[in-house]
Amino acid sequence: MVSPPDSVAAAGSPRLRVEGVVCHRGERPLFAPVTFSLAAGDVAWLRGANGQGKTTLLRALAGLSSADAGTIAWPDGAARPLWLAHANALKDDLSARDALRFLLGLDGADDGIASADAALAAVAMSRHRLVAMRALSQGQRRRVALARLAAVQAPRVWLLDEPFDALDSDGIAMLTALLSRHAARGGSVVLTSHVPLSIDTLAPAIVELRAPEVLA
Repeated sequence: MVSPPDSVAAAGSPRLRVEGVVCHRGERPLFAPVTFSLAAGDVAWLRGANGQGKTTLLRALAGLSSADAGTIAWPDGAARPLWLAHANALKDDLSARDALRFLLGLDGADDGIASADAALAAVAMSRHRLVAMRALSQGQRRRVALARLAAVQAPRVWLLDEPFDALDSDGIAMLTALLSRHAARGGSVVLTSHVPLSIDTLAPAIVELRAPEVLA
């Protein structure tokens, strides 16, 4: 549920609190101040026009850049959020298995070959696990990147930039199921998506990024 229009109503103690945040491109604000909080089980869908600053805001939430105004607060002791960018960040020279293990190592989640293979199986990439990344299609590469999500069992916050990009209908259903299971076990998600999300399955709260002049 959204209340007020650019706020996510959160049940319980928030894992993330965003208050009056604005990001700039040069000297120009990209969006009006945005405020929302995220609790366990919440899925927040960042929406806005192209160039409105959705990726910029996600990067600020991930700590990869700084907001120009407002506050981004994580509770003391909160686990580092898992950041999955629009680019897959996979090494072309590695097999799907080894590329995934490299990313899992960055997350501190690599428990060995069996863990990577199980994650690849969860995204229907088992038979491609030994294939070099450069030989895979864009959709297959995206599935390997998304296997990071299948490997994470802890109820962390996921920050996902266009995770449905390049997926076919089966891939969209697979990712929707991953997100739903994560929320059901108490995980939280902030994502951008040009693909309409399943309201019945994910029940996402909408955070609409608005042009600064609209609310001036």
